[in-house]
Amino acid sequence: MSADMLSTVIKPVHREGYPFIGIFAAVTLVLFLIWQPLGWIGVGLTVWCYYFFRDPARVTPQREGLLVSPADGVISLIEPAVPPAELGMGPEPLMRVSVFMNVFDCHVNRTPVAGTVSAVSYRPGKFFNAALDKASEDNERNSVALELVDGRKIAVVQIAGLVARRIVCDVKPGTVLETGERFGMIRFGSRVDVYLPDGVHPKVALGQTMTSGETVIADLRSDEGPRLGEVR
Repeated sequence: MSADMLSTVIKPVHREGYPFIGIFAAVTLVLFLIWQPLGWIGVGLTVWCYYFFRDPARVTPQREGLLVSPADGVISLIEPAVPPAELGMGPEPLMRVSVFMNVFDCHVNRTPVAGTVSAVSYRPGKFFNAALDKASEDNERNSVALELVDGRKIAVVQIAGLVARRIVCDVKPGTVLETGERFGMIRFGSRVDVYLPDGVHPKVALGQTMTSGETVIADLRSDEGPRLGEVR
């Protein structure tokens, strides 16, 4: 098998995944000792665990002003909403774009646009289905405010889902990030919300599939209105 073919199957793994992959593999060995068919089920689950924690390289657009998706998944919500109060971004609604990740998506989160982290705030909460609108208010979340070079701010909010039990965030106030740079992940099903600056419209549609670090979700330089999509 060529190196190119191997790279489509074998992906780098996020450091958060190694303990889980080890546990799945150990349980699989025990299952083989108990009954071979159970062992093969364990193999399948171990492979799934490996792919859940995959951390592939991505090709990020470099033009200034482009905002890319912070997560793999599907656009589940596009609507005005007030950013989390703990970020201090004011009471006015901003356009919110929500990317829902199921348990088969890559869960490594990436920065939508270059900037400096101005605030990070974790808040415990419930574990409703992350696809629901109320998950933004009620679920466990970690909120990051990012100040752009022109002084505007965006918010990126990691939201735990129905089976997610840990949000990982590797940045703190003062951290300088590039567009598409890794900043954290959420384990086992979740959602990431992006709050766009006032007057900026998303360039994606409900139901559209996102690729973290690659798919453009908004353009700070564009005056184009909201973009519509059609299932075909």
